[in-house]
Amino acid sequence: MRAAVFHGEGQPLAIEDRQTPTAGPNDIVVKVAYCGICGSDLHATEPSPTPLEPGTVLGHEYAGIVTESNSPNFALADRVIGLPLQECDECRPSGTGCRDRLGILCPRNRIIGLSASVPGGYAEYLRMPAHHALRVPDGLDLKLAALTEPLAVGAHAVRKAGSLLGMRVLILGAGPIGLAVALFARTSGARHLAISEISPARRSQAEDLGAIAIDPAAEDPAAAFARSAGGPPDVVFECVGIPGMLRQAMDFAPLHGRIVVVGVCRPEDRIMPRVAIRKELTLQFVLGYTAEEFAMVLDMLAAKRIDPSSLITGIVGLDTLPETFESLRHPGRHAKVLIDPSR
Repeated sequence: MRAAVFHGEGQPLAIEDRQTPTAGPNDIVVKVAYCGICGSDLHATEPSPTPLEPGTVLGHEYAGIVTESNSPNFALADRVIGLPLQECDECRPSGTGCRDRLGILCPRNRIIGLSASVPGGYAEYLRMPAHHALRVPDGLDLKLAALTEPLAVGAHAVRKAGSLLGMRVLILGAGPIGLAVALFARTSGARHLAISEISPARRSQAEDLGAIAIDPAAEDPAAAFARSAGGPPDVVFECVGIPGMLRQAMDFAPLHGRIVVVGVCRPEDRIMPRVAIRKELTLQFVLGYTAEEFAMVLDMLAAKRIDPSSLITGIVGLDTLPETFESLRHPGRHAKVLIDPSR
């Protein structure tokens, strides 16, 4: 099979022939229909205190068709998505998941597509534990099903924020995760929703989801938000993940405000604790999602309770993937680009 392989920082992904995976005990093999390019994939290939292993096949936002199954729960030709998790060697033989029920938070867990030992969806086929697979309901396009993973990140962040009913909400960053947060903040009853984003195209996408778009290069986001909402944000979601953004979120928040940190800032950052202390801010860090949230998002997609179709701004094949991947390091017109390995 063909796959896109990471070999080192500063090098483009290499399209190579690799051995097609086979199903181990309690595994399924999936022919990848679509796989999303995630910001985490981009960041993982950049300089970091925890560098990505050479030889890794990225891709953890996938949907596809079962081609081999060692599970009684899945048959050939089933349409599936999956939580991109593989437990440690102590838990894996059980075929039921993490014995401590930590899911993505377990430090011994391996994320499919972010470790050389568990290749991901930037390939024609992938292997995954069957107990992490979910059958895609009839009538749901696999392109939309492939968005379940990033949407689940947004759903988890909104749930961890507490009640948003009637709240004024400011989101920093309109990348795919910021847009996912906006989608679920709306369904959770936010009274006023705004997104601060430097990219004009992404501001337009935010408006398509019913949010007020703020250009931080043109005006102070806090002042713009207060003008449109009649006051400061009750809840601020930080969805950018670069140094300085957490400090900015703390500055924007009012007395007793809530801040939810969704963006993954890989380098060290600096804040002024006194700012948060004087306001008695609540600071919540979040990571990933639970299995229940993942399944909930899939159900909501199937029931058409959410419509994320506007997030898909491009579909590419493996041959053009390396160039597209590099171009996404700089925010532009794209929100979510999907890979179709059959192209």
